[in-house]
Amino acid sequence: MYTVDGDDRVIKLQDVPQSDVGAPAPIVLADEQTTLLGYVIQGTPYPFDGRVLTDADLQIFAQQLALIEFSLSHSYMFGAPNDEALCGHPLASRGLEAYGAFEIENSSWIRQLEERNSVHPSHRGGWLQRLKHFIFAFHDSTFECVARSLSASQHSSFESLLTEMTKRLNWDRT
Repeated sequence: MYTVDGDDRVIKLQDVPQSDVGAPAPIVLADEQTTLLGYVIQGTPYPFDGRVLTDADLQIFAQQLALIEFSLSHSYMFGAPNDEALCGHPLASRGLEAYGAFEIENSSWIRQLEERNSVHPSHRGGWLQRLKHFIFAFHDSTFECVARSLSASQHSSFESLLTEMTKRLNWDRT
């Protein structure tokens, strides 16, 4: 974990799919340059009006999943706190809240990572200008990542999500 020691600003991301607040089932796959985060998207409520639904009707309400790709990722953390303990997160007092996705401007974590790396003979400064700190607060966990950027896409099954994740990491050897 890191210590918030500056002017960290928590900014809610509007351009990523909203995670399901009950059971988002997040999954992370990563290599040294790319980190991938998948999760269940908050769905359309399943309507019940007394009629028998056809297969076509059920397809409309199929589970949707998000795939978030963090490009040129540097570091990530995945685990505690959950939604009930998020008030213990160092950014809780700055606007971090459950069930949301955020970017942290002027991130203390990025500054601390850069300071640790500064002992390297080829260290190049300016990490705050090149990297971004993202947080996804789920029901049972929190995911944080420092990366250059993120992009989002949607999938209709865990099978298609995992297939795409392995393809993006070049793990698909078939």
